[in-house]
Amino acid sequence: MPPRSIKKFNRENAKMERIIQKWEKLQDTPLNLKSRLVIFISVIFLLAVFFFPLWRMQFFATFYPDGLKLYIYSYKLEGGKTAGRDDLREINTLNHYIGMKPLSQSDFAEFTYLPFVFGALGLLALRAVVLGKISTLVDLIVMYLYVGIFSILDFYNKLYTYGHNLAPDAPIKVQPFTPPLLGKKLIAQFTVYSYPDLGSIGLLLSLLTLVVALILTSKEVKTE
Repeated sequence: MPPRSIKKFNRENAKMERIIQKWEKLQDTPLNLKSRLVIFISVIFLLAVFFFPLWRMQFFATFYPDGLKLYIYSYKLEGGKTAGRDDLREINTLNHYIGMKPLSQSDFAEFTYLPFVFGALGLLALRAVVLGKISTLVDLIVMYLYVGIFSILDFYNKLYTYGHNLAPDAPIKVQPFTPPLLGKKLIAQFTVYSYPDLGSIGLLLSLLTLVVALILTSKEVKTE
């Protein structure tokens, strides 16, 4: 290797080592008071996943002008309730005619572990409030992202599975389909809407406040 190339390589190597050293120092930096308070606020936002639905689906047709509602919590399925009507039961009756498997809570293993996953995130966030360093907070943010992405992909897989495994002897024949994960879709005589509910909004706000907490301490380190 020519001497000039060796010098350039050494400079780049030294530059990379300085970046790594700065990152390691930043990782070991304790969180400041503002960051800890913001993390505590993120835990409050996270509580929404235990009290409100994560997702909502609505089914409109000429014979259901007010729409059938399906609420998906972290631990249960629930249909809208009106006088003399349970929307989940109504949806399952309609699904029977097109050969779709009934929506049953027992078929969703996610309901058994998701509350514990969210609870663990909350406990780790509280631990960061008391003992946290920037590395702890970065790990927590990565875990939030992993849980969020995994949950969305898992939900899409459920929608695909239900819509594509139709009984061949169903009274009404429809082409296999995937209900919408987000937005609007026309399925047979129904217009179906699917969108996040308050539980998912709380989860997103919790993640965003963790990012704010990370920025607050990182800025303080840079100004020192």
